[in-house]
Amino acid sequence: MAIALLAGCGGRQHVETPAPTQPLPTAGLAAQQVSVLPLTLLAAEDSLHWQAKFADRRAALAQADSVIGTLLTARAPEVTWVLPEALRKAARRAPGIAPDPDQMGTALLRAPNIEIVPDPLRGELRTLVALAANGGRYALVPAALVYRRAGGQAVGRPVVAPPLPAARPPDRPPATAELTIVMVDVRTGRLGFRTTARGDGDDPWSALTGAVKSLTPGLP
Repeated sequence: MAIALLAGCGGRQHVETPAPTQPLPTAGLAAQQVSVLPLTLLAAEDSLHWQAKFADRRAALAQADSVIGTLLTARAPEVTWVLPEALRKAARRAPGIAPDPDQMGTALLRAPNIEIVPDPLRGELRTLVALAANGGRYALVPAALVYRRAGGQAVGRPVVAPPLPAARPPDRPPATAELTIVMVDVRTGRLGFRTTARGDGDDPWSALTGAVKSLTPGLP
């Protein structure tokens, strides 16, 4: 969403530009098992009129998980990704011990000031990853997926912009997907990686595809 501030003099307008997407640190994770948590928070600006697309929340979250998992597996095969369905199976095998990955409070990790995962989420992540990833150490958490009108800006470095925003080109996709993603060391609870990946598209899944692809630059 655009955030605009009028300059104190000169009538110029300042808009905030988003921080660039940081690539996944796959080199340091090569040959390791990394659990990928399911998405639990998905939202879209009302102006996109996508309410019908997300009316079935469970189906929408499952589709997002599928896009993320498929692209991670194809674009970063050096990492052994343990996808959400494997986490669910592990949880079902240990009822009363492992948490339901679809009911965990992972969305709280979207807050930019969190450096250590708070309890009880920290303990839940440690338990689930230990059961599903044979004692693996890391979890990749898609903490939030938000769709905004294309051309909106997130919080970042202020830049000078014209007083009136330019109209969106007719061939530009209408929406931007913003996927907040973090990497957690489940043994220590520390967040070692955080970024917001962005991609434009005419529909939710093409926009999300662009966002996930931005996590592994240098590939088509």
